[in-house]
Amino acid sequence: MMLSWADINWPVAWTFAVLVIDNLIRIAALFIVPRNRRPTSGMAWLMAIFFLPVPGLLLFLIIGSKRLPKKREQKQEAINHFVKQIADREEGGLVWEGEPLQPGLENVVKLGRTLGAQPMMQGNTASISIDYEESIAHMAAAIREAQAYVHVEFYILVFDDTSSDVFAALREVSARGVKVRVLTDHISAVRNPGMKRTADALDEMGADWAYMLPVRPWRGEYQRPDLRNHRKLIVIDGKVGFMGSQNLVDSSYNKPSNRRRGLHWKDLMVRVEGPIVLGLEAVFQGDWYLETDEYLTHLTDNPLELQMPGNLECQIVPSGPGYAGENNLQVFVALMYTAQRRISITSPYFVPDGSIMNAVRAATGRGVQVELFVSEIGDQAVVYHAQRSYYEELLRAGVRIWMFKAPYILHSKHFTVDDAVAVVGSSNMDQRSFGLNMEISMVVHGTSFVRDLDEVNDYYRANARELTLEEWQRQPLRSQLLDGLARLTSALQ
Repeated sequence: MMLSWADINWPVAWTFAVLVIDNLIRIAALFIVPRNRRPTSGMAWLMAIFFLPVPGLLLFLIIGSKRLPKKREQKQEAINHFVKQIADREEGGLVWEGEPLQPGLENVVKLGRTLGAQPMMQGNTASISIDYEESIAHMAAAIREAQAYVHVEFYILVFDDTSSDVFAALREVSARGVKVRVLTDHISAVRNPGMKRTADALDEMGADWAYMLPVRPWRGEYQRPDLRNHRKLIVIDGKVGFMGSQNLVDSSYNKPSNRRRGLHWKDLMVRVEGPIVLGLEAVFQGDWYLETDEYLTHLTDNPLELQMPGNLECQIVPSGPGYAGENNLQVFVALMYTAQRRISITSPYFVPDGSIMNAVRAATGRGVQVELFVSEIGDQAVVYHAQRSYYEELLRAGVRIWMFKAPYILHSKHFTVDDAVAVVGSSNMDQRSFGLNMEISMVVHGTSFVRDLDEVNDYYRANARELTLEEWQRQPLRSQLLDGLARLTSALQ
């Protein structure tokens, strides 16, 4: 006897179909999710898919893979090979040749080279600015001295009242024949007010410019939408460079919600001169090629004209999905294990993985003084609560936590090891910066630079309050719950 459609009990059939699909998704996830993924990340994804199979699967399909499109990966490999060829040329005495360094640092430098960093270059100067508007004025003044070209790359780049001097400087030099090239992240441009105004200003001045990692499927441009280029740098004539944590935008980011809360960002930018500018140029050249298919030749045309104006040894460490092995994480951890006396860390989003936490605990366990500078308040609720979930563990390990007072967001990203080694750049100490974002960091060897950063840390302390374990243990149950849940979601990568 054959059943007709009318004889089927559709509610039961649909229930059965949903159960079959749910269980098939769960079974498939056991084979697919854990592959080449951290155990914490794999477990978080499996939990999401097991509890909510269909929504969890859809989320996994959107942001579950940090692989770039195959074409972009091939281009990244090509530019990495090209930059390595340039970096391997040790002519002219620009590359550090193995003079004695702080114990363990030489191995860290070699590790960085193996993972894709550039050589440690000698003969550099580096000056720090922590005043937001002053940093912009310094960048504008340096741009006005340009003779041949200016390369600008910022995660957030907005034409507004605060950044107008930099845009005016770019317009002035472009008018007298200086080549201006600009890169800015596409998703950040969409998310921040002033996208059209900024594009019009760049077009009006005659700049060559492009969006980084554009998400425009209608143009065939698509990758995981939260893979972002988070770098901030400027290169002028291959002689002067800027890098650090500051975006080219008003310190409120022009967002009404920030202005209502009175929020302003505190950042750190470093002006460099000397051979290390070649390293910044190499990073820009690689990103320019990725987005425009144009090979620039600044590294091959008279590449050894740079002078050696200072005594700092510096190494540029680019990182991101285009580099295997989370090279910024490995270099940071290796440096922490060299510490003999102290480690000072500043990170607005401190959501460490196990290797960072182990390095911190190992440091305090052997008597190294460790301090962490963070913001008292947060601008991103999930990250803020995920960060807070580590405070008790850090405090019990003996880490001193300094909370920069509201209404400022301490956005600087740097750390020092003992008295002669420092790292500055765009990379936070969180899983996003280690695994998802394209970042740029600079390892600096030199007591004078560390002294300058020590003065910055003194300023942070003077404008912060220290969090104690006793205070932390009095936090309400609601906060503990939010912190714990946010910590779980931070592993979804």
